[in-house]
Amino acid sequence: MDIKGKNIGFALTGSFCTIPEVMIELERCAFLGANITPIISQSVASTDTRFGNAEDIKRKIEHLTGKQCIETIKDAEPMGPKKSLDLLIIAPCTGNTLGKIANGITDTPVTMAAKANLRNDIPVLLAVSTNDGLSANAKNIGLLLNTKNIFFVPFGQDNYEKKPTSLVAKFELIVPAAEMALEKKQIQPIIVRY
Repeated sequence: MDIKGKNIGFALTGSFCTIPEVMIELERCAFLGANITPIISQSVASTDTRFGNAEDIKRKIEHLTGKQCIETIKDAEPMGPKKSLDLLIIAPCTGNTLGKIANGITDTPVTMAAKANLRNDIPVLLAVSTNDGLSANAKNIGLLLNTKNIFFVPFGQDNYEKKPTSLVAKFELIVPAAEMALEKKQIQPIIVRY
């Protein structure tokens, strides 16, 4: 299923080193005609890092989507009752966010958006980026792989020698993974060579 004309929530969390790659895919989704609602975590909204200034990132997201970023739980909550999305993409999805979604914790705009859409049988696509994907967060990935309406962008070990438990999504596969998730199918293979 094509993403053109689809209402897609695109949520970014604080894996700051991968945000530049994710911004390319956000731009691709906009170019392909998706109607994007941007959502950012509190850390993306307020943390300046060596990978970018928070205000600059927010401004770029708003420029690409033509919409203001949702950055509070209060503003994310109405997504549920309004049923405004066809798909929610969380990219990058940190280990912190993975753990919260897997365990039903709703204390950020991104986890609220996930809860709001899952309750309406709307697919949620996760593009993981976590240094503990094969350690502390392995159980959460396992839970989410077996959760209805949760789908993954294919991921792999980005640096098995220096970071043996780290997992990162192949962000360039966000669009094909989104097309499959819109049909409620998991793109395969899930685990890829990095």
